[in-house]
Amino acid sequence: MNNVFNESILVCVYYGPNGARLIKRGCAIANLMKSPLYILTIDPKPFDELDAEKLFYIEQWKEYAHSHATAQFIMKDNESRPVSKVIAEVARDNNITQIILGQTAHSRWEQITKGSIINALVREIPFVDLHIVSVARYIRDEEGIYEKGVRAYLVKDGNHYKLSFNHEKQTEFEGIFFKEVDTDFDNGIFRFMKDAATLNVLVSDGIVTEFKNVDISTAMGLDDSAD
Repeated sequence: MNNVFNESILVCVYYGPNGARLIKRGCAIANLMKSPLYILTIDPKPFDELDAEKLFYIEQWKEYAHSHATAQFIMKDNESRPVSKVIAEVARDNNITQIILGQTAHSRWEQITKGSIINALVREIPFVDLHIVSVARYIRDEEGIYEKGVRAYLVKDGNHYKLSFNHEKQTEFEGIFFKEVDTDFDNGIFRFMKDAATLNVLVSDGIVTEFKNVDISTAMGLDDSAD
């Protein structure tokens, strides 16, 4: 059966806040062309061996796919093949016509900027358009700028929780801390999982006083509005 869509978009993401910005770009193109959107991530480890930080990002991508009518999340774990082979296979299986890849200096996807992988994709799937997107290292929103997320922990301290960057015996939650720039204090957002749900809570001077979920979809680059 022929695909009823003229175009199909594949966004390749790797762990880190920049993945959300790539998804935003893919969503904009998919909406413009009224085409399905696929979100792909690849990991050489089995899913059940992934650490908490990776699981947070996977959960985020899944939630976004579920919120978009024609989006589908694809996870290729325990994968020993070259990245280009996996991308090409997914592209063929889903009749992909356009692929969006991120160019960042601090992730595994930096390999994509090297000619060998680009050339491999061109050989494998010559009729697919490739979009290499330069992604920002920081997360921006209307109120400020957050640095790249780093692993952190919450330690119970009286009636509140203290932010720590070392795993301690008293650690109760593990997650990702997005610090505001231009501050000498640990102010920002802490993302973690509690009762099978992802929470984003405010951190003020290294302290979390309440587990009130903060909507940072704009800060994470997941809104569909124009830049």
